[in-house]
Amino acid sequence: MSRYLRPRIPGASVFFTVGLADRRMRTLVEQVDALREAVRVTKAERPFRIDAWVVLPEHMHAVWTLPEGDADYSVRWRLIKSRFSRGLPLGPLRPSHAARQERGVWQRRFWERQIRNEADFAAHLHYCWWNPVKHGHVEWPEDWPHSSVHRDIRLGRYGW
Repeated sequence: MSRYLRPRIPGASVFFTVGLADRRMRTLVEQVDALREAVRVTKAERPFRIDAWVVLPEHMHAVWTLPEGDADYSVRWRLIKSRFSRGLPLGPLRPSHAARQERGVWQRRFWERQIRNEADFAAHLHYCWWNPVKHGHVEWPEDWPHSSVHRDIRLGRYGW
């Protein structure tokens, strides 16, 4: 078994991709209010800044900045995923899911990438904004309802 070590830099900005176990599902947009509540509760317990977030039917991307002295994004994702999953029916369970008390909703892992500089940060914000267009859901980022692009437009931060 491979041993993956996640980078741990306190106060860092990090880009994430998190997906459902069954990529044919539309659970994230169908249950977006439950997802928002799971994020809200987790963020209140363990603060972090949401720089960008886009929720698609079966996966999502986010850019977070952690507080100074804190590098533990894994526990935040664990809490968000478990809180969201509690209100859903069980997915197909393998013995490994049962052993870990998982519900079979999420891919076990998530992908993260440490943001290196301002240009990298801007590129990942744009990636989040344009992902619904890339996947053919809408023609323009502002047409997708489940995106932080709307906040960024209101705050004058949207654009190239």
